[in-house]
Amino acid sequence: MKLASLKHGRDGRLVVVSRDLARAVPASGIAPTLQLALDDWDNIAPQLEELAVELEAGTADGSFAFDPTRCTAPLPRAFQWADGSAYVNHVALVRKARGAELPDSCWHDPLMYQGGSDGFLGPCDPVSLADEAWGLDFEAEIAVVTDDVPQGVDDREAAAAIRLVMLVNDLSLRNLIPDELAKGFGFFQSKPASAFSPVAVTPDELGDAWDGRKLCLPLLSHLNGVLFGKPEAGEDMTFDFPRLVMHAAKTRTLAAGTIVGSGTVSNRDSDGGPGRPVAEGGLGYSCIAEQRVVEALTHGEARTPFLTAGDRVTIEMLDGDGHTIFGAINQEIARIGRKSP
Repeated sequence: MKLASLKHGRDGRLVVVSRDLARAVPASGIAPTLQLALDDWDNIAPQLEELAVELEAGTADGSFAFDPTRCTAPLPRAFQWADGSAYVNHVALVRKARGAELPDSCWHDPLMYQGGSDGFLGPCDPVSLADEAWGLDFEAEIAVVTDDVPQGVDDREAAAAIRLVMLVNDLSLRNLIPDELAKGFGFFQSKPASAFSPVAVTPDELGDAWDGRKLCLPLLSHLNGVLFGKPEAGEDMTFDFPRLVMHAAKTRTLAAGTIVGSGTVSNRDSDGGPGRPVAEGGLGYSCIAEQRVVEALTHGEARTPFLTAGDRVTIEMLDGDGHTIFGAINQEIARIGRKSP
């Protein structure tokens, strides 16, 4: 089952989307919003699945052509957005960029930050940038949406709580991060609103690519129409999604609709190195910062600039037949003037 939210008020209007993302049908008679569906998932999900079957059969009343540009994030706002950093290769590279050591704990205890969740960007919404000196970067990730999760869940319970999977562009302002982290309180200004894929899918839609713990397909990122990264999301993931959910729920309960992110998908090279750009035969990167670190190591300086006005970032995942699964996050960077304090 594939679900999306059309732009409508603060929380969108829930629609069921066909597997090929060609058509959609309103779910308002079942649940007007995705959050309301998640609040009563055991009762609501079977009704949504029946509607999805009707849509595939061409018998659903009120179906229409699906247009991602009309979408907000599947959850336009969420009670909680907890983003992990499950790919330790990424952690090592971005820390190297700012001259920070990688603690040994990163290999056995996930990093996680709590991001702003009061408003997300839609998949085709522009990214507003007030100052290019802030170093805007995209970060291609995968996220899961949970049901209610009790505090202290075990691995099996955490896996069973995963309801939906989607893609994320977890934007970062790289040049604001060092000073902010130096204060010892974590990210805030350096993490603007994240964007999510047009649709969120139930794990069963992913077939063999979903093993209950990881999504084992390449995650594709394009910058200005050129392939930037195609890392394998199922490789080099030190902490799988149940482990991330367990970490988030160690000291608190998680409300239905909590989003837990994987962190930037990142692979090491076959020789154990940090990875190579696509242009050099590698799998590339899911963010600009990683490529800049590799450039500095190889050439003595970073050569790839961070995002500027007019740039376009696309993030997508294809199934084994080359069909888009979640639709594409497709965003242009838009320069805005700073507001006076």
